[in-house]
Amino acid sequence: MRLLACCYNDPEMQIDPDTVYPIRPDCRDDAPKTRFKPRPGLTLSPKRWKLLHNEEGVLDIAGMIKRVQRGGVHPTIKGEVWEFLLGCYDPKSTTEQRNQLRQQRRLEYEKLKTKCREMDATVGSGRVITMPVITEDGQPIEDPNSVGSEQQTSGAPLSKEVIQWKLTLHQIGLDVNRTDRVLVYYESQANLARLWDILAVYSWVDKDIGYCQGMSDLCSPISIILEHEADAFWCFERLMRRVRGNFISTSTSIGVRAQLTTLSTIMKSVDPKLHEHLENLDGGEYLFAFRMLMVLFRREFSFVDTMYLWELMWSMEYNPNLFSLLESDSGTSRATTKDESVLRQCGKFERKILQAAKKEEEIPLSVFVVASVLEARNKKLLGEAKGLDDVVKILNEITGSLDAKKACREALQIHEKYLNMVKA
Repeated sequence: MRLLACCYNDPEMQIDPDTVYPIRPDCRDDAPKTRFKPRPGLTLSPKRWKLLHNEEGVLDIAGMIKRVQRGGVHPTIKGEVWEFLLGCYDPKSTTEQRNQLRQQRRLEYEKLKTKCREMDATVGSGRVITMPVITEDGQPIEDPNSVGSEQQTSGAPLSKEVIQWKLTLHQIGLDVNRTDRVLVYYESQANLARLWDILAVYSWVDKDIGYCQGMSDLCSPISIILEHEADAFWCFERLMRRVRGNFISTSTSIGVRAQLTTLSTIMKSVDPKLHEHLENLDGGEYLFAFRMLMVLFRREFSFVDTMYLWELMWSMEYNPNLFSLLESDSGTSRATTKDESVLRQCGKFERKILQAAKKEEEIPLSVFVVASVLEARNKKLLGEAKGLDDVVKILNEITGSLDAKKACREALQIHEKYLNMVKA
């Protein structure tokens, strides 16, 4: 009993996440309320995090995954833990090996940022571009507020790649100025510029996709929790590898539509009555769930609860081979295996997929989380939705009232049911 009392009196566990990520006083009434609170014996605490590393700094990945799945990550160590969850580091690496890799990446990021600064001097200046700096045919647009305009008036014609990159800069700025503005953190111009810099550099690195709306919502929490800008960039780059397919667009479609089609298939299997009702309302393509999948529930949860949901999903999807697969650029985070030692280090969701050994079942947990949200609103959708506007209204009502752990638990149940139906 004394040990238990000691644990519950642990000051680490009594921290209020809202004090770590404070909301501006004028926004408190409108911002979704935070449900997540660190819980002794469930949440991965700083003390437990240290104990999960041996003398060389090698992490007990199975122990970490188990604890994160139970109760998320303490606010003060989110950055370090997320780097592992997103595959930035090999779980078998030592502290020294990680420090070396971190240093290499920081140097690489500085080179990338320098290259971007040469193309537009706003990068790294502490400022944010919100007006177009270039025309579609590569002609500079003079803007007295743009520190990058002076070098745009001379020199050789710009390449197609540079023009394309420059065309995105003001859109990044507009989105950055709208992202998480309820947080005190973004009252600082330096913090806004940091987010803009990360996204501007990423837009140059990933030329196939560049920048798309929604990326600022995904990058913002990472930029906030990781102290060093380069570390935040590489962590975001890893996240984008998981979700970049959602942003691949053609003249007629955008990648997230593929996940919406999968969602439709799942709902047709596990809840044919609700699926038929939505189809009758012309919602059979599930476009009303577009935003949930595109920005991973950023609008449906508070800032803190979104981070809690993400780390729950990532821990449940975790595969110990993630780092090596990403480093080899294989384009997948999964390697089929029946090896028990590997399975023990996998998250609950990943383990089920590997045991099913169905390569075609590459469906992210987020799709099943959306399915769990729809299932939780089953009665209301069937009873009250007379049109798509009603569907959107009912789903908008969930903002701030969702329980992340419950949503993930129910998503796992739907996944189990779906796998059984696919087998049958």
